[in-house]
Amino acid sequence: MSNYQKKWFYLILLSLIWGSSFILIKKALVGFTALQLGGLRIVFASLTLFIFGFRSLSKIKITDWKWLVIAGFTSSFFPPFLFALAQTELDSGVTSIFNSIVPLMTTLVGIALFGALITKRQVLGVFIGLFGTVALIMAGMEFTPDQNYWYAIFIFLSALGYAFNINIIKRHLAHLDPLTITTASFGVAFVPALFLTMYSGIFNGIQEDIEIHSAIWYLLALAILGTAWANILFNKLIHISSPVFAASVTYTIPLVAVLWGFWDGEQINVFQLLGGFIILFGVWLVNKKKR
Repeated sequence: MSNYQKKWFYLILLSLIWGSSFILIKKALVGFTALQLGGLRIVFASLTLFIFGFRSLSKIKITDWKWLVIAGFTSSFFPPFLFALAQTELDSGVTSIFNSIVPLMTTLVGIALFGALITKRQVLGVFIGLFGTVALIMAGMEFTPDQNYWYAIFIFLSALGYAFNINIIKRHLAHLDPLTITTASFGVAFVPALFLTMYSGIFNGIQEDIEIHSAIWYLLALAILGTAWANILFNKLIHISSPVFAASVTYTIPLVAVLWGFWDGEQINVFQLLGGFIILFGVWLVNKKKR
């Protein structure tokens, strides 16, 4: 399989995995607080990665750790807490839609801080995808006005963190394999996440809380598949594609997340579907090769 075929395979697979993560967060929040969910998600994902990737940490040079610490906090530590907090007030489908701003943030951060070059066609594709995202947001606000859309600021902050992470990996950590980068990033996030998890009071009454017993399975799926494994795949995608292409996975994630939300009783309408098709067109335009 060529790199061109691989990057599309990873894009589709990540869309399915991360698109399903939002419904898993929603279900896990039934038994956990946002602080507990974010902390446990990082802890379980880190332990999974340590099993398979601990030996790979020996490949890391001292000079790499500066960038790994930044990448670890911006992509592995803060986003799990921010997403959980956002979904305490927003539907899973709506949250995934707001997350579509990642490609735009990646482009802006890349140009402003990393000297990235981008074509006019890619810029047009990014803004078309963003227009589709806005259409989805407006449709959601019309049909679900009871949600607190100010909580979308937490998704914006996560998107900014992902933008830094993508550009850092592409510019400064490309010589490291995806498993090494992912394991090191979560290694950075593990200790503070463990501390916050213990501080959250998770062990108080955990044996008697029936809702936690049910939510733990959603949390484990989220941590192992939607976090540990998915981040390895994403770092592979970054290595074989451009930062803009890697970030464009957030344009296809909402299509899966909105369908999961519809299955769970969240509202969906024709305008949201139209916005989804606009997003896909933007992704195609960003990654269309010149003849």
